[in-house]
Amino acid sequence: MYIGIDLGGTNIAVGLVDEDGKIIKKDSAPTRRERGYEEIVRDMASLARCVTRESGHSMSEVKAIGIGSPGTVDNSRGMVVYANNLKMDHAPIAAEMRKYFDLPVNLENDANAAAYGEYIATGKNASSFVFMTLGTGVGGGIILDGKIYRGFNGAGAEIGHTTIVMGGKKCSCGRRGCLEMYASVTALKALTEESRKRYPRSLINDWARRRGHVSGRTAFECAKEGDEAARLVKEQYIRSVAVGVCNMINIFQPEIFVIGGGISREGDELLVPIREYVDKNDYNKHMPKTEIRIAKLYNDAGIVGAALAAKREDK
Repeated sequence: MYIGIDLGGTNIAVGLVDEDGKIIKKDSAPTRRERGYEEIVRDMASLARCVTRESGHSMSEVKAIGIGSPGTVDNSRGMVVYANNLKMDHAPIAAEMRKYFDLPVNLENDANAAAYGEYIATGKNASSFVFMTLGTGVGGGIILDGKIYRGFNGAGAEIGHTTIVMGGKKCSCGRRGCLEMYASVTALKALTEESRKRYPRSLINDWARRRGHVSGRTAFECAKEGDEAARLVKEQYIRSVAVGVCNMINIFQPEIFVIGGGISREGDELLVPIREYVDKNDYNKHMPKTEIRIAKLYNDAGIVGAALAAKREDK
């Protein structure tokens, strides 16, 4: 058994995972990110004990603990070097967790952990695998020959901070035109809000009034009802995602490229036009093509990936 922990800015999700990647039991608690890392790790440890006990197992059966955290992560030292959303600066997360358990602890960037989970679920026979997750931001992970690619300094695979619009919208990273500013669900919601104001008779306004807000689903659902403004939003958003996917494929030519995050639940509505765009625009015209897929694990990818990355590092 392995413990997988997905540390987020809103919630801490913890699962007991078997060696095949099946979640036996999981639970979560609010992160309350204004706290220091010591208190957050204490809650992680408490949840780890809880899911293990409630599943009918004991901590003696657990071989290692894996943690996925936002921010810049130093895997070799088990440290979150910097995570703005968690207010962490050189936080020794692995060492703090070992105060509670005499077990190996592996710390990964959260997107890397999710990528590894999806790799095991959808592409573990592939020699090269790229994962892009569309959420509040745009995260990414790269698996080469079965290993997480972190870059020489641990800060690799920041897909969301590649430029797709020169001089475009200013990103939180300080640059302009980052993929994250156009392909994240945050960007999709902003685009939907702009359309709502521009086209007051659009179904988008009815959707927003009924629910009190727009979401990542709004444009997709309204487009299905034949709303023209929603269709334009959906197409513009998908085009941005497709540009990012195509760029990564041109660089890595991976066997498999997987798109995750909540918006990936739109399935073929998202996948088919992305495949069409990449087929027309990728550099490779003569060799076997990258297979583009939708994620399987969704919100569980971080738990599974963190656990199985810990399993790998424990060998």
